[in-house]
Amino acid sequence: MNFRRLGLGATALATAGVLALAGCASGDGGGDTSSSDSGAVITANGSEPQNPLVPTNTNETGGGKILDAIFAGLQYYEADGTAQLDMAESIETEDSQTFTIKVEEGHEFTNGDPVDADSFINAWKFGALLSNEQLNSYFFEDIQGFSYDADSELTGLQKVDDYTFTVTLNEPRSDFPLRLGYSAFYPLPASAFDESGKVVDTFGENPIGNGPYMLDGEGAWQHDVQIDLAVNPDYDGPRAPQNDGLSIVFYATQEAAYADLLAGNLDVLDAIPDANFATFEDDLGERAINNPAAIFQSFTIPSAVGEGSWNPEAFAHFQGEEGKLRRQALSMAINREEITEVIFEGTRTPASDFTSPTIDGWTDSLEGAEVLEYNPDEAKKLWAEADAISPWSGTFTIAYNADGGHQGWVDAVANNIKNTLGIDAAGNPIPTFAEARTQITEKTSTSAFRTGWQADYPGLFNFLGPLYATNASSNDGDYSNPEVDALLTEGAATADADEANAKFQQAQEILLQDLPAIPLWYSNVTGGYGEGVENVEFDWHSVPLYHEITK
Repeated sequence: MNFRRLGLGATALATAGVLALAGCASGDGGGDTSSSDSGAVITANGSEPQNPLVPTNTNETGGGKILDAIFAGLQYYEADGTAQLDMAESIETEDSQTFTIKVEEGHEFTNGDPVDADSFINAWKFGALLSNEQLNSYFFEDIQGFSYDADSELTGLQKVDDYTFTVTLNEPRSDFPLRLGYSAFYPLPASAFDESGKVVDTFGENPIGNGPYMLDGEGAWQHDVQIDLAVNPDYDGPRAPQNDGLSIVFYATQEAAYADLLAGNLDVLDAIPDANFATFEDDLGERAINNPAAIFQSFTIPSAVGEGSWNPEAFAHFQGEEGKLRRQALSMAINREEITEVIFEGTRTPASDFTSPTIDGWTDSLEGAEVLEYNPDEAKKLWAEADAISPWSGTFTIAYNADGGHQGWVDAVANNIKNTLGIDAAGNPIPTFAEARTQITEKTSTSAFRTGWQADYPGLFNFLGPLYATNASSNDGDYSNPEVDALLTEGAATADADEANAKFQQAQEILLQDLPAIPLWYSNVTGGYGEGVENVEFDWHSVPLYHEITK
């Protein structure tokens, strides 16, 4: 999240991730953990979360992996992206605008607080309140009462009884139930809140969840080192951990993680360094993973500048008609085919839109998609037209987190731009993912910057609304176009999937003209696992199903 969603090595995002990363102890629908060996704790790679672990304020995959392991929402997603009930007993609607949600009785947080209607209502109201400045507040904007202008209560949330509540949206949203597996909609225990209804400052450092795993005692989160999770014996949901816990190690580089995998010091890796793309399948044999995933890669040039937004001097050449010409020129200067073949050894596919081929509704036949094709002559022509409006000076740079294995492709893109357009271009490495994301969220970066999206839920809208709708939570470049907003709204309100996707495709054709982000390629999930583990499966958006792994 953002790719969030924007991951250490993959995406934005946005978003942190939404899929089921963990399972449950034995119980109704659960499995028996007795088959796993004593001390069978799974080790996996990850990254230091950007923020304390509060679901409504986590939209990147480092924190998302952890949240999805220690919390359980109304729904979860199976490996293929199919939504299934988790904490919910039922989610019903007659008009796709008012939904009646019944929480299954008997579930508890690890401190004994019940998982009930208030757990969801209070968490969502906190996440939506403007003054709380939560990164995922955008996900509540469809609920009646939400406001971007001032603090306003979500009047669309109404408690019916202790375990039942209703959600009324501003207008119909056919995919609303599908969204409810995403971490922004997770519940919070009563003990998380102070008397004013705000989450207490200490909660995010030692979160109390209701999921298949829980923090393994005091000091479980060693910042910038790792986080240790134990099986939650009180989780009684549909996912059963087949192991004795999960240790997520925050590696400084993908190379170090891969070396540990080969040495037997790491069980599961979900990001292969680009230097090893040519050899990892030979190195790992049947333990290598190279599958399509719902991941989209890009770099973003801010669209809005001025007070409260991005630096006007840094991005003056990318506004108005001049900016549109330069964005298109930059896009057509990039040889995606060559980079995906040479740098990524075929583990990426050049992008022809802003979504993913793994999602229903994707097409490679959008009007205007030629702007994503390598065309150096047209790129030079467009850049010259922009220079006629205002001459270019300086160096075009792309910021990226140096701990994520991005230098190779960033340097290649910069060289394409430099050689095609005859300007200075270079990468701008930021030491860590957390630092890079902070520069973006605080709008202090003076570079274009790496972005991407790892889907929160398996719908076409999820690749578009959170990133390009006005005021959206992962709209890093502050892009705004009323025509795009209208098409996204119309599509989301349409019950027929084909009609909805047609609206989303129309919105993309406008995005191809404006290029708020420059699409690069779709990612496969490339990873692997050690000789000591079995039953390793990666889900539809590239995250291992940790709860299924045995050791």
